[in-house]
Amino acid sequence: MATQTRPAEPETHDTFPINGTDFVEFYVGNAKQASHYYQSAFGFQLEAYRGPETGVRDRASYLLVQNKIRLVITTPLGPDGDIAEQVRRHGDGVRDLALWVDDARDAHDKAVERGA
Repeated sequence: MATQTRPAEPETHDTFPINGTDFVEFYVGNAKQASHYYQSAFGFQLEAYRGPETGVRDRASYLLVQNKIRLVITTPLGPDGDIAEQVRRHGDGVRDLALWVDDARDAHDKAVERGA
């Protein structure tokens, strides 16, 4: 019986190294209710808030944290605008995903270079 060794695989180089996820932002119809749900059902802690009380007039956002996971839950404060349109057309869902990289400019340039 003949034996063979596997050919050596070529070295790979990650041109876009990602260290992790910084945050995920959701656009929802009712951020206060969604924030409360994530806190009571999944144990997230409210870390920050922005809205009319902090001078922001078009949206309310809640930053929820659990260990290394950060979620931003955002809702529109009126029927017009990009957030309201997104929720009206698609319902509640992920809007932004922020990735953690060593060099943001380099990562942006490489992503655009590859068609982003």
